[in-house]
Amino acid sequence: MRPALATGLLALAFGAAAALFDVEQLWVPGIALAVLAAGTSAWIVLGARGLQVQRTLGARRVMEDEPVCILLEVRAGRLALPPARLVDPLLPEAPVLRAGARGGRVRIEARFGRRGQRRLALPRVVVSDPFGLATREVSAQPSPGEDEILVLPRIEPITPAARGGDAARIARRGRPVVGAEVELDGIRPLRDGTPASRIFWPAVARGADPQERFLAASGEGRPLVVLDPRGAAGEEQLDAAVRAAASLAHALATTGGCAVLLPGDRRPTELAETLAGWARVHARLALVGPAAAPALAGVAQRRGAIVFVSAQLRSRLPPALAPSPGATRMLVVPGTLASRHAAFAVAGCSGYILGGRGNGTIPRSGRTLGGRA
Repeated sequence: MRPALATGLLALAFGAAAALFDVEQLWVPGIALAVLAAGTSAWIVLGARGLQVQRTLGARRVMEDEPVCILLEVRAGRLALPPARLVDPLLPEAPVLRAGARGGRVRIEARFGRRGQRRLALPRVVVSDPFGLATREVSAQPSPGEDEILVLPRIEPITPAARGGDAARIARRGRPVVGAEVELDGIRPLRDGTPASRIFWPAVARGADPQERFLAASGEGRPLVVLDPRGAAGEEQLDAAVRAAASLAHALATTGGCAVLLPGDRRPTELAETLAGWARVHARLALVGPAAAPALAGVAQRRGAIVFVSAQLRSRLPPALAPSPGATRMLVVPGTLASRHAAFAVAGCSGYILGGRGNGTIPRSGRTLGGRA
């Protein structure tokens, strides 16, 4: 309201000069300026009274780079809207609302490139007269949960390496490059929607009832994805490791189930083939920081394969996960390791299959799982 106040003071100065020097011509601009200042101030104050701004989120959770619809709605009070602009940090520029209307709507399609909890600033309406003499701002009322969006890490495909080795052999068979290394524990009748990679083809060849291979109900036989976020060279490497862990866990869960060990947990979280519990794990992955460490005590005794995802570019597994004879171990790191051939790639990370009789180092090209040429 400062411009209106300055205009009122100028009108007062004209009136004082007209009375002091008996110059009747000064009364006209003085009265005009006074009416202009008072009229615009009253118009803007009354127009902003009762005005409401409401924001509606299309989703509270969204994956990285996926669009989310945000609706901003403005409702006028007793009077129609004076000239106004809707201001929101997600808008490239403030749109002008139609003067004289009873309200207005603005739809925003926002995308968030990085995971984490995003707290959105409150939108506001700036009401101003055409001369800019009087201005009022009306902000949306804060509401618990209405100004926060949880951005989840992306689920990206797992692709085999371009050069030979286990990945090329698995790719020729048409099987998932990670799931192919997971040992299945039994046979059961074929269910609808079962991937072709788990159909028990010998039964089909014999003309028997179709059957499928499955993991044992015990969580010890399921593959385990372990995430270690420590030692990342930067935020990009940490985010890549989190995306890789999310992608691997999702892929293994949908092909028979798996377990996930997140930083700070003492026991792994089991994920069934139906993806029960996946929403909670996915949300926790969105909030993983660089400091916490996974609890590896007792993990090495699991019968299933272990996929260790590290945010640090390392060439060896932790001593607690050193592969024993016949055990499957995989190391996933951001980028690639020099002079090593990766078995698969996911989310900007490379995966290396470790030999069963090694000491935790990555086998060079020309060797396959378990040290067999």
